[in-house]
Amino acid sequence: MVRAIYPGTFDPITNGHLDIVERASRAVDDLVVGVVALSTKQTMFNLDERIKMFADAVTHLPNVSVQSYSGLTVNVARDIGASVIVRGLRITSDFEYESEMALMNRKMAEDVETVCLFSALEYQILSSSRVKEVAALGADVSDLVPSNVLNPLVERLEERQEK
Repeated sequence: MVRAIYPGTFDPITNGHLDIVERASRAVDDLVVGVVALSTKQTMFNLDERIKMFADAVTHLPNVSVQSYSGLTVNVARDIGASVIVRGLRITSDFEYESEMALMNRKMAEDVETVCLFSALEYQILSSSRVKEVAALGADVSDLVPSNVLNPLVERLEERQEK
């Protein structure tokens, strides 16, 4: 059985994230979406909200679960019995960052492989940061995020504008 982890902040989940999870779930027996508990990034949604949004978006995938984690991804992979770390590659700059991370992870845990999936063409420039930015400026992002994410995103942005 091949178990994998797909780590990230997912603030919020985008259709690009969902695309990677759907495709990875066909390649492994069990996929754990690891939502990073502590991040250097300032998050819009708290940990429980991010987990719930992702879990609600993947209910149609029986071999996918969502959980929080902290610490080094390779250590968590070992702890949960995952032999693969799944990452998504978008534009060229992702390659440099992901290469560095994969090589460092390999140094720390030779038994855990990093597998990168190229983002679908329509998601090559999609990021959570960009979604939040354009949504805050009034753009329609309904085709960029899963349907269960749209209302919480719009509501959170409205709350922030009211302050």
